[in-house]
Formats: sequence, structure tokens, C-alpha cells
Amino acid sequence: MLIKNDADLAGMKKVSEAVAETLRQMVEFTAVGKSTKEIDDFGAELLKKYGAKSAPYETYKFPGFTCIGVNEVVAHGIPSEDVIIKEGDLVNIDVSAELDGYWADNGKSFIVGKDIQGLQSLVDASTEILKDVIYRIKKGVKVAEVGRIIESEAKKRGFKVIKNLAGHGVGRSLHEAPDDILNYQVKTNKNRFKKDTTVAIETFISTNSSLATERGGDGWTLVGNRGGFVAQHEHTILITEGKPEILTKMNGVF
Repeated sequence: MLIKNDADLAGMKKVSEAVAETLRQMVEFTAVGKSTKEIDDFGAELLKKYGAKSAPYETYKFPGFTCIGVNEVVAHGIPSEDVIIKEGDLVNIDVSAELDGYWADNGKSFIVGKDIQGLQSLVDASTEILKDVIYRIKKGVKVAEVGRIIESEAKKRGFKVIKNLAGHGVGRSLHEAPDDILNYQVKTNKNRFKKDTTVAIETFISTNSSLATERGGDGWTLVGNRGGFVAQHEHTILITEGKPEILTKMNGVF
């Protein structure tokens, strides 16, 4: 979205704060013994308090107000009373919403309790890479440069990236141009980031898989094509001529 005036900027800041605070509090609320449905219900009440509407529900009729994945689930995890959080689980919560005609998106992967699966290095890599790449984005930088940085940094740490999930423009809808902010470099992509636009930048760092594939049955849940685990972290940012403004900075991703 191109920010054209003060009202646009205020609107994007307001919805970004709503999704960021919802994500932060949902992460704090998550604990061993709680179901992902219970966590989603908590998030739904938070969004309602902020006057925001769930983006996946409003846009796609997703069967939940937020996406919550556990362990092998890469994305679009459906909240369920049957999925109970256990010690050491890798949990991902993705919160996106609409408020007064503006949309924002953010997400976080984290380990519940003790790191008994040895995944903290994966989570740390995803967080550190996201921070690194965000602070390199400014007016004129090639969109493909994001993917080059993410993939090269992941490889240095011994990880892979998911190639068919991507960051995207956001603002007047959940997904806008540019819709190709991938986790790997496509050299033929000559698009560049533009000043005063808002985008959602996200990492998908993987232990084994390079593609997300639908798990049969529900039409939503994505898992890795070669198994393993994936950590995702996401911020909505405003692009400037210098360092970007992280609109969802209060979510606690970093």
C-alpha cells in the first residue's frame, strides 16, 4: 500500500498495533495443557477489544481467527480443541486483521517451555535473519535482494528455506503487490521497493524441507515436503529512504 497522507499512516499504525499486541499476548497466554482452540479464542477476544476483524476469517472464511501451527505444521494451522500444547512444542502464531479499512500482518514461532527438541537454534536463526533483512530494506532496494539474504544466511546456519511461501504487500487488503517477497533469490525479478509503501516481510526457515505442501483432509494445513520443522517470523513495515519503520514492533519478535 502506498501511504498517501497522515490518515493512511495513522490507520496503518492503529491496525499494526492491534495485530502486534494480539500476537504478543497470545504468545504469553500459550502454555502446556492449553489447546490451540483455547489460544485462538483468546486471540479473537483481543482483536474484538481492539475493534479489529480477523483477516483470514474475513478474507478466506478460514476456520479460525488466527493461524496456529504446532511442530510439523508450516502454516495455516487450524485451531483445534484436539491439539494440546506439550512441553517443548514448536508453536507458530500468525495474526492478521482489518481495522477501519486498513490491514496488517505479523507472526512468531517460539518454543513452549524447555527446548527438548533442540529447536532453539532454528527459532533464533529465523528471528536474526528477519531482523537483518528488514534493516537492509529501503527505497530502491530490489525485492529479490530479500530472498538472496534470507537464503544465504539460512545456509550459513545449516538450514533451508521454504520457497513457495512469501512476504507481500499489505495495507488496503491482506495481500497486495509486491506479492513475491520470497525467501530465495529470483534474479529475473527486477522490482524494487518504493518509498512510503507498507509490506509484510517474513522468514520461513527450515530444517529439512524446501516446499510447503497441503496435508490432506482439511484444505488448509501446510507441512514440509520432506518433514522436519519450520520457524516463521513476520513484521509489517513502512519503507522509507533510510531504515524502515517497523509498524508491528511491539509484538516481541525482536
